[in-house]
Amino acid sequence: MIVCVRGPTVWLPRPWQHWPTVVVTEERRGDGGAVTLLEQVAGIDEVGRGPLAGPVIAAAVILDPAHPVTGLADSKVLSARRREQLASAVRETALAWALGRAEVAEIDDLNILQASLLAMQRAVAALVVSPCLALIDGNRCPELPCAAVALVGGDRRVAAISAASIVAKVARDAEMEALDVRYPGYGLARHKGYPTVAHRAALIRLGPSPIHRCSFAPVRAAMAATAGGPARHSGG
Repeated sequence: MIVCVRGPTVWLPRPWQHWPTVVVTEERRGDGGAVTLLEQVAGIDEVGRGPLAGPVIAAAVILDPAHPVTGLADSKVLSARRREQLASAVRETALAWALGRAEVAEIDDLNILQASLLAMQRAVAALVVSPCLALIDGNRCPELPCAAVALVGGDRRVAAISAASIVAKVARDAEMEALDVRYPGYGLARHKGYPTVAHRAALIRLGPSPIHRCSFAPVRAAMAATAGGPARHSGG
């Protein structure tokens, strides 16, 4: 399935699972004839909006229709091992892929929504192939140099978005496992920064670390309970 683009208008097909990896663009020549070009579509997703600690990471992926990756799905329904396998396949076969991130300080300064959109912008900017259309999981689009469409549940319905969710999830999980070594005691390798009971208890016991999001209510509560900021458990 393809999307036909003529001038500024985009016709988007249904059902959602048939959303494209390529777009046909029709341009007019000086003699009135038409030239058809193939252009790429990027899938974009982010990981890390809900955690109390660590960055938010986004991925942008342009799949190669000549080398489809089978088994792509929302990263949340896949095992860690399967995610790693699929992420490796995507990185090896995609026409282009890139990561973008927003740090904890940016999350606290901007809010998590704006930081997530910023991470998406950075992922698209880092692509070595410029997409003509971005398909984004969710209901908000960042400002991008190309057309963009937000799709609620896109990570379940669009292969390129599924690929982006997997690549972003694998990258962020690996980073949180590394941060667990630097900031022991919170269990970051297990819960990846999400607000589990064990994580909240560790926050009260140890106080926030420099990678905890001070703008999030559970972290603020831990700061109040320990009468300090994110310096008590500073890591190495």
